[in-house]
Amino acid sequence: MDQLKRRRVLSLLGGTILAPGAAAADDGPVDLAALRRMAARLAVGTANIHSVLVAQGGRLVFERYFSGPDEIHDRRVRDTVFDAGTLHDMKSVSKAIASLCVGVALDRGLIASVDQPLLGFFPEYADLHSPDNDRLTLAHALTMSIGRRWVEPTPATGNDDNDEARMNRARDSCRYVLGLPVVAPPGKEFFYNTGALAFVSAIIRKVTGKHLDEFAREVLFDPLGIAAWEWKRVKGETDAGGGLRLRPRDMIVLGQLVLNGGTWNGRQVVSKAWIDASTAKHLAASDGYDYGYLWWLRSSPHGGRRVSWRAALGRGGQSIRIVPDLDLVVAVTAGYYQDYSRRAFDEQFAVFRDVLDAVPPV
Repeated sequence: MDQLKRRRVLSLLGGTILAPGAAAADDGPVDLAALRRMAARLAVGTANIHSVLVAQGGRLVFERYFSGPDEIHDRRVRDTVFDAGTLHDMKSVSKAIASLCVGVALDRGLIASVDQPLLGFFPEYADLHSPDNDRLTLAHALTMSIGRRWVEPTPATGNDDNDEARMNRARDSCRYVLGLPVVAPPGKEFFYNTGALAFVSAIIRKVTGKHLDEFAREVLFDPLGIAAWEWKRVKGETDAGGGLRLRPRDMIVLGQLVLNGGTWNGRQVVSKAWIDASTAKHLAASDGYDYGYLWWLRSSPHGGRRVSWRAALGRGGQSIRIVPDLDLVVAVTAGYYQDYSRRAFDEQFAVFRDVLDAVPPV
């Protein structure tokens, strides 16, 4: 029998408190019976969903884990049984976590402004000054609008014939990205470009004296109580574009931090000003999405109106979605790394729609 048809669901204790003063989980309005039915369908179906976690009112009200094929840093793993302790590849969810670290660097005055010129952080690139390069700012890297041609990994390119792989093989990642052909003026158009995160990672290292993963531990993970995580480096630099591995429960914690305006247990971990700025629309993206500073923005129908949400999204079906109007955070992990079909997308997004349907209108 196909391994996906043999999937088993692992149910763990729900109701974990995520914030002080939260109401008891069983007092909440979420239709848990509907979520259990969703989990039962996922457990016996062919969808390669690995976990679904839901928090409302600062409390983890629903948590289910499944089994199926996975990847760890592009290495395929055939049979994985997931539980609350299993680290999972975040892929581009990593970008949104890097954004939070940029916010802390700004809060501490280590970066003066997102409008600082990129090349101002890199005196070693004096030979790369040009009208196009001199117009680039940190904000352009954060909004995917550096205006350079970029080929992301897809099944057609494989893991090697794409710009991310070529950048990682290059002697200098940032120099590689700056050498790509210009396709639009900076800040004018959204072009998804993981290469922009090479600048983010290097800038954090330059202004803090610490690699991004070390800075994230100090200012984000330790204050939030996130103890189990991995963030790989490529040629000595933290892979801000996709190298983070987290537990799904800690995805919920990070989402709750954003929902709380940057506070955690009464401590302002990231300024509310940065949370607001990074999750505000800066550019129209594609397929109905807008883009902030490494955060995706969209809305969905709910109870006869539309509710806005912001999200960290990663290849393969990794997602943290935050719905402020519903006091809701939803984390999903999945294994669709090489599947770009409409069916795969629909199966991933259907989980979020099911969660929305289980939350009554406000």
